[in-house]
Amino acid sequence: MAQQQILKWFQQRPWLLLPLLGLIPLAGLALNQHPEQPAPQASQTTTAPSPTASVPLPSAAKSPKPKASTSPKPIAVSPIPVNPATFTKEQAAINQRAKAAFAASAATVDSFIEMQIGIAIGVSSATIGSSAGADLIDEKGRSLHQLSAGKAYTAQAGGSGLDLGSWQLPALVWVEPAEGGVLYLGDKPYRGKFLLAAQKGRVWVVNYVNLRHYLSSVVASEVSPSWHMNALKAQSVAARSYALTYYFKPANSLYQMGADEYYQVYSGLAKEADRTQQAVDATAGEFVSYRGGIVESLYAASDDIVAEAFQGKGMSQLGALNLAEHGYSHHQILANYYPKTGVARIEQDHE
Repeated sequence: MAQQQILKWFQQRPWLLLPLLGLIPLAGLALNQHPEQPAPQASQTTTAPSPTASVPLPSAAKSPKPKASTSPKPIAVSPIPVNPATFTKEQAAINQRAKAAFAASAATVDSFIEMQIGIAIGVSSATIGSSAGADLIDEKGRSLHQLSAGKAYTAQAGGSGLDLGSWQLPALVWVEPAEGGVLYLGDKPYRGKFLLAAQKGRVWVVNYVNLRHYLSSVVASEVSPSWHMNALKAQSVAARSYALTYYFKPANSLYQMGADEYYQVYSGLAKEADRTQQAVDATAGEFVSYRGGIVESLYAASDDIVAEAFQGKGMSQLGALNLAEHGYSHHQILANYYPKTGVARIEQDHE
């Protein structure tokens, strides 16, 4: 009788049943729910705003119920030391290639020094492009426009700023390539990023590139990559010393040094070679030093040119090759052409 009275009381007040009915599916969900996994944190990147588009949301798919694991528990096994002396010729060759690939991928101290190279200086116009697209960014870090991959754009001075194609831009603009992409000046590819500048009807293009890649191009532009390795190493150290003098005492406020024969020839990505990269990496951070300072290590093709242009104070590249072929190390070659100097090294701070 009491149950009938309670039921009749709820029938007269049906809204009181709603909270109770809601507990039934919630209780079922709590019983079947797996422990919540932490959501991965999205990395913050700065991108140009994209047009708003209506995108249908995907429907949620139910995850299958996990089956109970029947696999045995893993057994901890200590790694067995490998003795390289037991390698076969094929295994030794594979190991050597793997070590070389690891060394090539590792960043050297040169990778942390950024050079600013004027690759177009005071020209009437410059044509730029990108292999994978690029962002145009102003001095305050704001995205202005995006370059399309594979399309050429002509930069000219215009009004109070820079004209790039049909865009009117500020007088200073950064060109940041998409990840994995390279930039072009004309038909020459370059690593790193560009700074475009316009002043008094003229245009400048400055390539910001790390010292490692810069030197790989310079050494291959100045001498043949097929030369004796010790000659390439001597050239790498001389080129690094020369570059560092301008790194600390730039030619002007816009760029540290130019890319032509007046400085040392820099040709971008197209001139990089494996053997010159090996020479640069083998001498990473080394420079010609006198009493702790950096020597502006002048050099030229032959002894005659060194004598005429630098009063004999500099390295002959052909002479360095000859010494290398006669068994001189790159340190001995440098000591021969830069007397009373030593070779110092920039060390990376690991703290």
